[in-house]
Parts: sequence; structure tokens; C-alpha cells
Amino acid sequence: MSGIVFFRTERQDSVVEFYTETVGAEVWLEQPDCTVLKHGNMLFGFCDRDATDDCGILTFVYDSRAEVDEMHATVGDAAREEPHENERYDIYQFFADDPDGRTVEFQAFLHPVDL
Repeated sequence: MSGIVFFRTERQDSVVEFYTETVGAEVWLEQPDCTVLKHGNMLFGFCDRDATDDCGILTFVYDSRAEVDEMHATVGDAAREEPHENERYDIYQFFADDPDGRTVEFQAFLHPVDL
């Protein structure tokens, strides 16, 4: 079994569009007021509510620095910073904001990992 992380949002359409059109997630399941997305092995959903959950970090992992650089170009002004090495975690990364202001991280491990 796998799991799903859900977030409340006041901007469901724009948030779902960001993750599908910009990040490359696909719609996995539509429910009456929730959309569940899939990106690789990650399932996450956004539910239309009167308040927004903007805490936590959604991290998308890529195989290479080049893919992280491509995502930096793709997210454009949503990026908070340039891609860079993080020596503490041995990753190449950058942070961005989704339309709700939620933190989104794009990274590649610089050491071998079994994904």
C-alpha cells in the first residue's frame, strides 16, 4: 500500500494546474472537491476548502543536476533561489513557491541512492 498527503487549498484550480502543467504531475484521482496527483511514487492531494494549508515541503527528486536546472527554468519566477549544492545533505537543490505559497523543493542526490 501507499499513502496520500492531503492539503487544504482556497485555490484548487491554480494549484492543480501548477503541479500538472509546470511540475509534470498527473491527475491520479478526481473526487468531488479533491484532486489527487501522482508524481513518480508520490501521491498528494489538494482539497477545496475555506482555508489553506501552506506548511510542509513538497520535494520532487530528480536523477541529475541537469533535470533540476530544467525545473528551475520551468518554474521561472516561482523559484526563490538559484540551484545550488547543499553539502550537509549531499544534494543539488532549489526552493520555489506554489500558488498557495507552499514550499516546493526540487533536488537531486549527489550520492547513489536506490529510488
